[in-house]
Amino acid sequence: MAVLHWIALILSFVATIHNHLGLVEASPDIGVCYGMIGNDLPSATEVVNLYKTYGIGKMRLFDRNPSALQALRGRQINVTLGIRNEDLPNLAVSQDAVNSWFASNVEPYLNDIIFNYISVGNEVIPGALGDYVLPVMLSLQNILDEKNLACIKVTTVVPGSALGVSYPPSSGEFTSEVSSIMSGIVPFLAQQSSPLMINVYPYFAYASDPANIRLDYAQFTATSPVVQDGSLSYYNMFDAMVDAFLAAMEKIDGVGANVVDVVVSESGWPSDGNGNFTTPGLAATYNKNYMNHITSIAGTPKRPGAYIEGYMFAMFNENQKPNGVEQHFGLFHPNMQPVYPVF
Repeated sequence: MAVLHWIALILSFVATIHNHLGLVEASPDIGVCYGMIGNDLPSATEVVNLYKTYGIGKMRLFDRNPSALQALRGRQINVTLGIRNEDLPNLAVSQDAVNSWFASNVEPYLNDIIFNYISVGNEVIPGALGDYVLPVMLSLQNILDEKNLACIKVTTVVPGSALGVSYPPSSGEFTSEVSSIMSGIVPFLAQQSSPLMINVYPYFAYASDPANIRLDYAQFTATSPVVQDGSLSYYNMFDAMVDAFLAAMEKIDGVGANVVDVVVSESGWPSDGNGNFTTPGLAATYNKNYMNHITSIAGTPKRPGAYIEGYMFAMFNENQKPNGVEQHFGLFHPNMQPVYPVF
């Protein structure tokens, strides 16, 4: 019992050192999103054990689920914690509202969970909730500064639809609606050395236009450049999408916009739900190549050799999501057996 006590103290100390001093940098292993929209999913403790079994070192939580946070205590998994979209209007009202959210959902776990990011909303830009994002980000940053939590970065998650122009990648540009919101967010990110989280899905582009988008370009399997953008050669659509976001940020007025990094908060390929476009073989090929691309630290043509941190979507097939491909992005069945081999 004494040994277990000392192990718990050591794990608590490591998490505290990380969160307060920022001594542990993001590692190049892949992360996986832990979605919970299903009525047949295993317990949070079993899920965390599954992450450990397969050596998955990073988890994205879409909201502050108490069972998941409790199960993560002392497990040395880097966590991205999301703020629910529906909570943004109330949180944006005042600093006190955000203080209360933080005190309930982050502070109790600081000593034994490693938090890397707090994401303010998921794909609410563009949209009616977009204007609430920056006020909540600023209030969260005030808390982190006050508490010397230097290694927790504040960000938000934007979808591909935030781009009004994505081709060629160097012409990447946000829509006018998004630009008006990002004109405040991008300088904030630059000032805090925080990344922008982006959801990148070559699958949806390929499935919507297979006559003009090559499968090998979508799946990281092309052996020669498919798109030439000036001096930059693109072998895969993933890099092109990431670089389009980078170009879009550079077009936002604000000092330092060209040095804001991105984190790919979601990417994946469904294993069923859309005929021959969605087979376990195609899903396995994409996710293996995506994982290898992230962990190789190859960067993109625009930023060669840069570390583009990435998360797979998602841990499980979730049976309460809309019918079709949305139920089939999981790496694992709810019984925790792999849908196809990736790790």
